Amino acid sequence: MLVAAAICPCPPLLVPEVAAGAAPELEALRAASFDAVGVLAAARPDRLIVIGPAEQTGRGPHPQGAVGSFRGFGVELEVPLGAVSPGSPRVERELPPSLTVGAWLLSRTEWADAPVEGLGVGEPLTRDRCLPVGREIAASAARVALLVMGDGSACRSVKAPGYFDERAEAFDAGAARALGAADIAALTALDEELAFDLRASGRACWQVLAGAAQGAGLQGRLLREEAPYGVGYFVATWS
Repeated sequence: MLVAAAICPCPPLLVPEVAAGAAPELEALRAASFDAVGVLAAARPDRLIVIGPAEQTGRGPHPQGAVGSFRGFGVELEVPLGAVSPGSPRVERELPPSLTVGAWLLSRTEWADAPVEGLGVGEPLTRDRCLPVGREIAASAARVALLVMGDGSACRSVKAPGYFDERAEAFDAGAARALGAADIAALTALDEELAFDLRASGRACWQVLAGAAQGAGLQGRLLREEAPYGVGYFVATWS
């Protein structure tokens, strides 16, 4: 059963070494993300799963110890997913960027000493497939916690990655309300085509969360909502 979830954004700029001189701009978002991950520790889960946007779903989970890298963003920084035992063989399959940011958050935060794995969720995955994935995750252990990575729309300004779209602000406001209220029905109802048009990478992951939270009775709290680069970033907790 799902006992806790932390919802965090996944821009590599969240990592100060990547952001460099722009790091202070995301300090509040970074601090809120650390606070959200702390909720996972308090829940004392038997299993912790990090999910995040990926190019495709279906390649299987990333095991504990899998490594992600920020080299593609100009920084010689690697981070493993969870604790790695001395002498453990290196996992060759690299984490996608979203899970790498999630692994970085875990590495900088005191969290529950539970087995960890990562799961990349293909951004085009339909609602009808997301919900069963979530239910399967929730049934995988007595106490499951989720670190859910993903961003809102990328169309909040003319300088945003997706340029300006007048629908973006309303979409993000609805997503923020649903995440802050742990509103499973509202997350399930998010428009897939609109999310695709607005380049909202978190939509599928949020709908996996909705499936996992069915019947769990969790309460939500929105810790942070902002769009500094024309991209919607949200931090929330469910517990």
